[in-house]
Amino acid sequence: MADVTVSQFAEVLKVPVERLLTQLDEAGIQVSGANDTISDDAKMELLTFLRRAHGRTQEATAPRKITLKRKSQGEIKVASAQGRARMVNVEVRSKKTYMNRTVLEEQARGPATPSANDQAADRAAAAAAEEAAARAAAQSAAAAAQKAAADAAAAAQAAAAAAQNEAQTEAQRAAQAAAEAAAEAARQEADRLQKEQAEAEAREFAAREQKRMEDEIRRMADAETRQSAEDETRRMAEAAARAEAERKQQEAAAAAPARAPERGGKRGGAADRPQRAELHVSSDASARFKKKKQQAATSARSRGRPSQINVASQHGFERPAAPVKRDVQIGETVTVGELAQRMAVKANEVIKVMMNMGVMATINQPIDQDTAVLVVEELGHTAVIHKESAIEDELQATDASHELEARPPVVTIMGHVDHGKTSLLDYIRRTKVAAGEAGGITQHIGAYHVETPKGVITFLDTPGHAAFTAMRARGAQVTDVVVLVVAADDSVMPQTIEAIQHAKAAEVPMVVAITKVDKPAADPEKVRTDLSRYEVLPEAWGGDTMFVNVSAHTGQGIDELLDTILLQAEVLDLKATKSGLAAGVVVESSMEKGRGAVATVLVKRGVLKPGDPIIAGTEFGRVRAMFDETGAQVTEAGPSLPVVVLGLSGAPNAGDELLVVESERKAREVALYRQGKFRDTKLAKQGPAKLEDMLSQMGDGKVATVHVVIKADVQGSAEALRDSLTKLSTDEVAVKVIGSGVGGITESDITMAQASNARVIGFNVRADSSARAMIKEAGVDVRYYSIIYEAIDEMRALLTGMLAPEVKEQIVGLAEVREVFRSSKFGTVAGCIVADGYVRRNNPIRVLRNNVVIFEGGLESLRRFKDDVNEVRAGTECGIGVKNYNDVQVGDQIECFSRVEVARTLEV
Repeated sequence: MADVTVSQFAEVLKVPVERLLTQLDEAGIQVSGANDTISDDAKMELLTFLRRAHGRTQEATAPRKITLKRKSQGEIKVASAQGRARMVNVEVRSKKTYMNRTVLEEQARGPATPSANDQAADRAAAAAAEEAAARAAAQSAAAAAQKAAADAAAAAQAAAAAAQNEAQTEAQRAAQAAAEAAAEAARQEADRLQKEQAEAEAREFAAREQKRMEDEIRRMADAETRQSAEDETRRMAEAAARAEAERKQQEAAAAAPARAPERGGKRGGAADRPQRAELHVSSDASARFKKKKQQAATSARSRGRPSQINVASQHGFERPAAPVKRDVQIGETVTVGELAQRMAVKANEVIKVMMNMGVMATINQPIDQDTAVLVVEELGHTAVIHKESAIEDELQATDASHELEARPPVVTIMGHVDHGKTSLLDYIRRTKVAAGEAGGITQHIGAYHVETPKGVITFLDTPGHAAFTAMRARGAQVTDVVVLVVAADDSVMPQTIEAIQHAKAAEVPMVVAITKVDKPAADPEKVRTDLSRYEVLPEAWGGDTMFVNVSAHTGQGIDELLDTILLQAEVLDLKATKSGLAAGVVVESSMEKGRGAVATVLVKRGVLKPGDPIIAGTEFGRVRAMFDETGAQVTEAGPSLPVVVLGLSGAPNAGDELLVVESERKAREVALYRQGKFRDTKLAKQGPAKLEDMLSQMGDGKVATVHVVIKADVQGSAEALRDSLTKLSTDEVAVKVIGSGVGGITESDITMAQASNARVIGFNVRADSSARAMIKEAGVDVRYYSIIYEAIDEMRALLTGMLAPEVKEQIVGLAEVREVFRSSKFGTVAGCIVADGYVRRNNPIRVLRNNVVIFEGGLESLRRFKDDVNEVRAGTECGIGVKNYNDVQVGDQIECFSRVEVARTLEV
């Protein structure tokens, strides 16, 4: 573990820095402040101090007593009265309790004072063990010496009867000397064996405790699996209290058998026999094998050799006393099964929680990050947002050591459609761009750079049509200065307001160019007044926006506009580095025959050169060639310069960031990662079905849907067309875009449209030869457009025709009942007079009584005297027979009405 500062260590332990400094001072570790580093040795010393301060000992972590229960089953043969043997199941249950040797050693040593550190404690334990072993050996040697002396005395007395007094004295002396020599040799051998055994046990105990302490330090330093310092302190205090209570119980239980040898004078009691340090029981051993193993261990102890310890048979499982709270890492997407595995719960529990939340998902279905966080918190765990974009961060990292240099400004031309944006840029570039656009309006983002006597300026021309909102937003995001173009004869329009909102959202300065000032109907002051309502105030009025009157027809104010742009750029102090790996943004992209994927890129930093490995969104490749806006090939492109790049694997999305990487292998790796992440994110957003959505789909109402496949020349046009057509959808009719892309219409597009019964829209593209043959064969409806509002209007007309007509009722006549006639042939006939309008035979009627409708139906007959008629006008008497209704009374009114269907239209 590397050295860290006190503040970082406090953040890892989740304790206040002041509390950690106080604990370090109490432990004797000298630190001057929160910024001092703390080593691993200091951490070990702090841990030792905290353990002793909270009453935690080495024995507190080990069990004092182990109770084992064993149950074995077997079969025996039992002879029956008929002479046949039968099998009887026999179950043997046993229960044994084993004491830890450290408890008995502690009782023998008495209470001990904790040492200054762990090494001193180990030495004290070894010394105590040696002292106990020496005491036991001395007692054994003394007993053996007494026994040998007694035997020698008996032998001497027997010899004294047969020998002389002098010989008896010499024999006694010789026997005594031999007994003393034998006792001394036995005592030395016992001391040596006991000392070796005590040293081996002490070394093993010290190694085991050192490993346990290292593991505990590692667990405490791990921020994701460590409990808080307060919980650790409380747990250690509770463990110490439980250990103290168990120790007192063990002392009380061991007091009686410990006193038995003293009362009876027997040798070889429990205190004299060497004990095992730990007990290990194999879980799969048979009873016979266990018995042999115990006998072997007993014989080994009697010979003074420690028995082998089977480490593999240790049982280390502890059932948690409380639910475990885990830190669950969640990426951008995660499947239900992976989430359940990280929380250590069953997948059924996660699915049940999601169903209670109203989300339906299967075990292998990915869910988004927000849903996963809610599920984790609902199950009582802590959600940790995991950033999976480490590979992306490596690409985004830039070297701050590169020198910054001045760069040209990037200017975006924005405004309402047909206000003269492209014509203004056309005059600056001395070209005729607007004349070549379909319908005389710009439908693409154009990027150009202009070299003026005062410097280089890069212009981005954005479309002004309402459908190209996304294009205008992208233009405002990559620009330094926004030039808002407003026609002097048209003033502020809807797209003008939208352009102001985009510029304010991007927080870029704005310059207002009032165009068409050469027209007779021009009123620049009205434009200033209208813009002031949207917080765009000219400098002359005390605002911060510069206004310039220009004319693309006469060239009036063009130089002043360029000077204003360069002045604004000088105030911004625009700089970028020309060294290091280049980076830019994709302004527009398309697929061209013979050239492949073509991307218009605006370089933001560095220098882009042919041969550089690049990545843009989910596409990668190598720069094969670069061209400027005039089609001329260039060898390099610096900051703020637009270029057309060839060599990508596919057309990237407009607005994607283009980066130069070290190698094409790195570019491929990042692109594949992005593709997988995009696919998982898409499935996560579409995957879990909301309960309310399922209930709504079960309703009776059905929505008429038009399926569409869109192919366009550039990515921005396809995006604008897709968004515009989708916005036409209502509750009754809807447009569903099942596929969109750039490039010509291919055979696969026709196959997709045929399978989905969809129509194909080609925007500035055409179908190839194989696709045209398939169109004739399959009969797929293919429409070609070059102006976006024509495609939108035609789709709106189609959806309008699919709307159900609105039925309106119109009252055409009212008849009053004057008399009621009953006939066996015709039933009940009401004699009426038409008070208003007319009564027609085929129209539906209502019977009203006291101005309340009591019946609605049709006419059975309509007669004028004896003749059947089709219509009776106001002021004329007639006889009316109501179909399926005979309760007509005098004074009732019969209302005749008609139903008219009115065609509906989509709201614009």
